[in-house]
Amino acid sequence: MTKLMTVDDVAVYLNKPRSWVYGNWKAEQIPFRKVGQSLRCRPADLDRWLDAQGAE
Repeated sequence: MTKLMTVDDVAVYLNKPRSWVYGNWKAEQIPFRKVGQSLRCRPADLDRWLDAQGAE
């Protein structure tokens, strides 16, 4: 089973501040899912999102 990434994990992975991730996740369409009150992201979904960013 793959561990879901938290906002902090995504911020480290993207080398962005946590505040940037929170402020831009909807506008940038970062593939988060709500789990209760928290945002979580599958690592494979984040990699696909990153690959798509390079195509633009």
